[in-house]
Amino acid sequence: MTAEQVPANNQTAAAPTDESKLDAAHLVDERLVLWFFLAGLTYLMVSFAGGLLMALQLVKWNPLEGVEILSPGRWRLIHTNAVAYGFIANSFLGALHWAIPRLTLKPVLSKPLSYFIFVAWQVVVLSTAAGLILGEAQAVEWGETPVWIDPLALAGLALVAINFGTPIIQMKGPMYVTLWYFLAAFVWTFLTYAMGNFIPEYYLSGTSAGAVAGLFIHDLVGLFVTPLAWGLMYYFVPILLKKPIWSHGLSLVGFWGLAFFYPLQGIHHFLYTPIPDFLEYGAVISTIAVEFVVTTVVINFFGTLWGSGRAVVTNLPIRWFYTGMVLYFVTCAQCALQVTRSFQQVIHFTDWVVGHAHLVMFGVFSVWFFGMMTYLFPRLFKTSWWSRSLCEWHFWLSAGGITVMFLTLTLAGLFEGYFWNSLRPWQDSIDGVWGFWVVRLFAGLSMIAGQLVFVLNIFMTWRKSKQTAPASSAAPAYAT
Repeated sequence: MTAEQVPANNQTAAAPTDESKLDAAHLVDERLVLWFFLAGLTYLMVSFAGGLLMALQLVKWNPLEGVEILSPGRWRLIHTNAVAYGFIANSFLGALHWAIPRLTLKPVLSKPLSYFIFVAWQVVVLSTAAGLILGEAQAVEWGETPVWIDPLALAGLALVAINFGTPIIQMKGPMYVTLWYFLAAFVWTFLTYAMGNFIPEYYLSGTSAGAVAGLFIHDLVGLFVTPLAWGLMYYFVPILLKKPIWSHGLSLVGFWGLAFFYPLQGIHHFLYTPIPDFLEYGAVISTIAVEFVVTTVVINFFGTLWGSGRAVVTNLPIRWFYTGMVLYFVTCAQCALQVTRSFQQVIHFTDWVVGHAHLVMFGVFSVWFFGMMTYLFPRLFKTSWWSRSLCEWHFWLSAGGITVMFLTLTLAGLFEGYFWNSLRPWQDSIDGVWGFWVVRLFAGLSMIAGQLVFVLNIFMTWRKSKQTAPASSAAPAYAT
């Protein structure tokens, strides 16, 4: 049984046929995986451009001041949507095309449908960007997509669920926990997107619409990004460490805990509003409960790492994965703290929230994708990385940049909160955090530099693959 098979597990997952007997090309369309990854990285650079414009605007160094179509108000929406629907969604689709056929030992329902989904999703993302730049945005966080895009996006999510869900449903016998997460995510994402983009727009208004929008904001993270990301971690980590996950039972505790507690917590975005107190308190309690759920997942993965700790130094994908796990624990611990009403009085509307959002979207989920790509690009190109040194630079520029940005914005948020609560003039709070914003700008430049290094390494690795004969399929040829 090779390292590319279904992760070993001490209780579940039907034993697959030896992969050497399988037609890998029949199972996985590697070209499509590559296309999704490259599309995702392209949107990530677009998102960085939007973030850079806003960072420059805050410190009054924006060279495009006065150009309405490039104003930070519009590019802020490009920044967030390009990350969520451009980078993260495309990266997920690429990783799912790799993992699901290997876990189920069946190809996706239809390769032509996969190519249609690829083209259609790029149309959705680019049309959304065009609409946002032209000022056609809905007033829902992460649901700003123009109204004519929403039905297309929802249809696309349904096609994704059908294409990936079919080989999973056709399996016989017990399923590995990764597939539990995937199946749930396909259903949750469809329902979450429909809830956030149709109900506040057409059926509810006022406080009721605000409550639903709050649920949508957080459920998009918890019921779309989180289950797919954790599912992929349960797939890749055992393969790279060459050992089963520490506890299958604990993995299911994490799954059911996520399913039970996460959908309830989005209203914590709207504390001290006319939304009924029992809903607000329910959101606070469920948010704190999610921290315990995340703790079980983190314990499970560190239990799996036990005895193989040196892999964090020698194996770059593992280093990316476990860095993201540590930061995810920090993110959720911070979330459990910041949803308390007393703490909300200090940090609401401050840069603390901005730092928190960047930590989870870049420091956790993007970091995990970089680990997957670091592992998979050499396998897609059939050669080792052009430069191990550039892989290291990518890690340290990215991890260092997001850490500095998170700490800087967290401190800035505390300063802002205390300035505002002291009822001092607004300008005092601007002057007090200006230095933090400068540091945040250079932290962002470090993150951008890391991705430029990564893209250069990908390009040179591709060129290397064209100049050399296809390497052996043995894993050591691709070692990172």
